[in-house]
Amino acid sequence: MLSRERLVRATEAAAYLRLFALSGIAAVLVTRGFLALAGYPRLGGGDGSHLHIAHMLWGGLLMMTATLLALGFLGRPARLACAVVGGVGFGLFIDEVGKQVTDEPGYFYRPAAGIIYVTFALLLLLTRLPRRRTELSAEQRTVHAADLALTGVASGLTAVQRQSATRLVEGSGREVDAALIRLLAAVPERSPGLSTRWRSQAARAGKVLRRAAGHWLVLTLTVLCVLTEAMLFAGWLTAGALGGELADEPQRGALIGVLVSAVASTVLGVAGLTRLRADRTVAFRLLRAALLADILFGQIFKFTINQFASVTELVFDLCLLWVVSAQLGRPGGRPAY
Repeated sequence: MLSRERLVRATEAAAYLRLFALSGIAAVLVTRGFLALAGYPRLGGGDGSHLHIAHMLWGGLLMMTATLLALGFLGRPARLACAVVGGVGFGLFIDEVGKQVTDEPGYFYRPAAGIIYVTFALLLLLTRLPRRRTELSAEQRTVHAADLALTGVASGLTAVQRQSATRLVEGSGREVDAALIRLLAAVPERSPGLSTRWRSQAARAGKVLRRAAGHWLVLTLTVLCVLTEAMLFAGWLTAGALGGELADEPQRGALIGVLVSAVASTVLGVAGLTRLRADRTVAFRLLRAALLADILFGQIFKFTINQFASVTELVFDLCLLWVVSAQLGRPGGRPAY
């Protein structure tokens, strides 16, 4: 018989999923970097032995460890460890996806890099999708307050955590909520840890960076970079297609994908440039769409063509996207200076 207990989504689910994805990305990049520097050695593969312990197996072991942590331990520290360990395990697992989709020697299968990229892009996109801001029900507020109280029983609560949990259930006439308020008042208090202080410093640094992102010179360079990058790719690939140079390319399909993305980014970027004086908000939305067309579509094919060398361009595009998004988040969309 199926259990009638309802699933309740954790309020910090997006943060844990983001940590899972970032841990996986770090695992892939570190693994690829280490193997490239070491000349792609085979563990246990010397002296004619055919034994090769693929790191996909280590990834499965770490994902099993994360599952055991989730099943065997309670509280937020367990979820934090589960996100990191599981993310690293998933990164080691997905890094060898090329071996599973082709009969050829698959670790160097060129589309594998694009598959890995789109997998993590979708994971991160899940944390950014717009969610309906609905009020929590009384039961959900109680569950979240109880979760914080559980953390307090095990390791104490900071003043901010206690206040946040109490606010969830204060004013309720339910007996269970009154009991939770007494429990929250009774759990020991602890001073903010390194993570709390780090978040505070990161918030201050983010505020400074957002102010710098609104400077007219930064915005001008950002607009020029968005347009120049898209137009260069579109012009170069169009000339190659018309000149017949792409006919002999082994990754012709991927090049066509990059061309489609570059043309779309160019059209959106030029449209945004023409709207800068009339409506800055619309203009920056179009520029953001131009960047997203490359990041969410074009980069898949760029990873197929250039493999992990495309990471540098991706980081650059993400920086441009952050500047544009910071400008959209500014009241009135006006520059900070």
